[in-house]
Amino acid sequence: MKPRQKRLAIIGVGLAALAATSALVLNAFEENLLFFFSPSQVYAKEAPADRAFRIGGLVEAGSVLRQSDGLTVAFQVTDTAKTVPVTYKGILPDLFQEGKGVVARGRLGPDGVFRADQVLARHDENYMPPEAAYALEQAKKAQGSMVAPKGGYGK
Repeated sequence: MKPRQKRLAIIGVGLAALAATSALVLNAFEENLLFFFSPSQVYAKEAPADRAFRIGGLVEAGSVLRQSDGLTVAFQVTDTAKTVPVTYKGILPDLFQEGKGVVARGRLGPDGVFRADQVLARHDENYMPPEAAYALEQAKKAQGSMVAPKGGYGK
């Protein structure tokens, strides 16, 4: 083999190794990527049905139901426009309360119930995950645009 052919072979093997490594890294990244959706987006079927994602909003007042096993909890997450039922089996964070912000990670079942494998509650009075705050803001804007003006329509 001539020196030029050896160099081309080495470059070719290096490029193939780089391509394989890049493909493996991107595949691992895609598997661990979790998108955030608001209850309104879940209701509009924008959330993936075949993979895990995060849902966030407020725990609806009066919706928390604890099962007799002490670990299973059902509650509703709302963005003030739409509500999604959530079930979770495990120990909830100490700051989990009705009317407070929450982000849950899991999958949406065919029955429309979000089955969470992790629940996160905000850590103080001033913090809400940016995605959840944005989703609540958008839902409030959407609700405001649906209200009829004082004088009614067509006046």
